[in-house]
Amino acid sequence: MTAETEIRETTPDEIPALERLYRATFPEEDLVALVRDLVSAGPDVLSLAAVADGAIVGHVAFTRCTIGESGTRAALLAPLAVAPDRQRQGLGRALVNAGFDRLAEEGILYVFALGDPAYYSRLGFTRENAVMPPYALPPEWDGAWQSVRLRGAARPPPGSLNLPPVWLRPELWLP
Repeated sequence: MTAETEIRETTPDEIPALERLYRATFPEEDLVALVRDLVSAGPDVLSLAAVADGAIVGHVAFTRCTIGESGTRAALLAPLAVAPDRQRQGLGRALVNAGFDRLAEEGILYVFALGDPAYYSRLGFTRENAVMPPYALPPEWDGAWQSVRLRGAARPPPGSLNLPPVWLRPELWLP
């Protein structure tokens, strides 16, 4: 990440720029509707953008949620995108770490993600077996459900992740 890159919260008027970023980063996937819903979700979502030269070059969203009956506060990291010409420069890590810092300041100690273990393990994520996503994952995604504990937190209590309605669409949890 370069010194002139700023990480800050997004605003709903930046949705068109975020849509362009996700289309360029993931041309095979249609994440635009999800991004639009998340950025418009209000206080349930921490939406951070990396901005360089006046353009959004990276984005991450963290949806605040709870774990099972315990009501333990947690967050779901998704989606994460970095412009193709800015990848492999530490921008994704910087976005995620900025989110971790802000969430930890709020008292959130657990962040979950569904993604490539080879990538997310570099950010501190490990396979998660105690807290389950809202839908069963296909066998080919074995190991893709992961978590990270912030600020030395103990293991999370077992249960299912309780997410807001934007995440309760089964197609978001299938290949």
